[in-house]
Amino acid sequence: MRADQVIIEPVLTEKSNLARELEIKKYTFKVDPRANKFEVSQAVKELFSVTPVKVNIVSVKGKPKYTRGRGGHIAGTTGDWKKAIVTLAKGDVIQAVEGL
Repeated sequence: MRADQVIIEPVLTEKSNLARELEIKKYTFKVDPRANKFEVSQAVKELFSVTPVKVNIVSVKGKPKYTRGRGGHIAGTTGDWKKAIVTLAKGDVIQAVEGL
């Protein structure tokens, strides 16, 4: 799998922004569900030219959603996805996520 296929997009939430701003840089990405830690580490190294120290992977379950239709309420869920939390070496910064 190519590096641009492994990492789909950065996750920019309040919790992930706080983790990124601390002294230990932790970046959160939405990744391909088939990707493992080694592929994510190599993709971050190749795409952003930084050195990942640690990679944690979390499978996120979809949330329940309801919609109203002609026959009443229709139950469904959002899709399951995989999240990677990448810890970088001290002094490394990913410019694309930081917006600098």
